[in-house]
Amino acid sequence: MADKSSSHAYWQANVRIILISLAIWFICSFGMGIILRPALKGISVGGADLGFWMAQNGSIYVFLVLIFAYAARMNKLDREHGVEE
Repeated sequence: MADKSSSHAYWQANVRIILISLAIWFICSFGMGIILRPALKGISVGGADLGFWMAQNGSIYVFLVLIFAYAARMNKLDREHGVEE
């Protein structure tokens, strides 16, 4: 990764992955757990409505999945740009 354009493309792809991950997490935690909670009241998950479940458990599960997805995508991106460990 000697030239500046390759370095710029790498960081641009990295920032795009981070922003997409943050958007997904925001939608699942804040959106579904707080904003859309009244609309999700009729859907039951584990004895509680979906909005409550997303606020208490679901957003944590989504965050864990995002961690592994981010790591896998960054490993692929590192290999594409020749900066893998």
